[in-house]
Amino acid sequence: MTKIRWGVVGPGAIAAGFAEAMQLADGGEIVAVASRSQERAEAFGDRFGIPGRYGDHAALAADPDVDVVYVATPQSEHEAFTLASLRAGKHVLCEKPFALNAAQARRMAAEAQARGLFLMEAIWSRFLPAYRSLTEIIAAGRIGEPLQVRADFGFPMPADPEHRLFRPDLGGGALLDLGIYPVQLCHMVLGIPERVVAHGVIGETGVDEQVAAVLRHPDDRLGVVTTGLRASTDCTACISGAAGWIDLPAFMHCPQALTVTTPAGSETIDASHEGNGMQFEIDEVHRCLAEGLTESPTMPLADTIAIAETLDAIGAQIHPAAEG
Repeated sequence: MTKIRWGVVGPGAIAAGFAEAMQLADGGEIVAVASRSQERAEAFGDRFGIPGRYGDHAALAADPDVDVVYVATPQSEHEAFTLASLRAGKHVLCEKPFALNAAQARRMAAEAQARGLFLMEAIWSRFLPAYRSLTEIIAAGRIGEPLQVRADFGFPMPADPEHRLFRPDLGGGALLDLGIYPVQLCHMVLGIPERVVAHGVIGETGVDEQVAAVLRHPDDRLGVVTTGLRASTDCTACISGAAGWIDLPAFMHCPQALTVTTPAGSETIDASHEGNGMQFEIDEVHRCLAEGLTESPTMPLADTIAIAETLDAIGAQIHPAAEG
């Protein structure tokens, strides 16, 4: 495929950012958009010059001009729309959190693997220049073996029972939507945790509004994660090793720079970029498809499932009646 043709499901704010980023990505274009509301599909199509506008997902999945579907709906619909797209023969980029739980994530991955189609969770952080630099710094041994990760991401919001973050039926709460960023950083740097200890505060609508967790990783390494919808937090992260540390300033999921501190001193590395940054994950999809890959080496499905398992483990301790 010389030009990757995208369909977007769920024309909300994140999809608008995706459409803006597509203008900076190489080799792709959005050719269709689907929403349960034909009016919303038309408005999104008008805004971004998209020719195909559908009032339901099935019509978009059946469109022969669509190569890849970007699923940007609330997470409660991720599994259904991803499976339907894969069964229609489409590759899929699914927004984070990939699914409501690990069981859904495994089903989605199995479907893609059985059909030989590309599937990736849209954890855009991993493709940003700052995270690329972070990976290179750790691999070069500049801070020694990473031993601890402290990561926070949260912000206060009015407790609106109609907002998706406060609706249990839409997979609301801080953990899945915001906490995934600190959790995925711990996974990326320290590997899969062996044990999780977590506490949380459940709000009036039944979603988690504050969460703190300690992840024990192999070889006595620790991750400390905080997230929430009540407090104004610093939204930073720090990766510590025996020979130094790396600071990710706010916002830790999309920093424009990072600082490496060792006995030799501190160095700030510029990681600024054009646009909102979503173009880098789009470029990764294009690269993988061009090379015939069905998974991204940077964000493989095994990582996605492992992250979902950790989120399940945290969720089970803060929502005692939650199903994994």
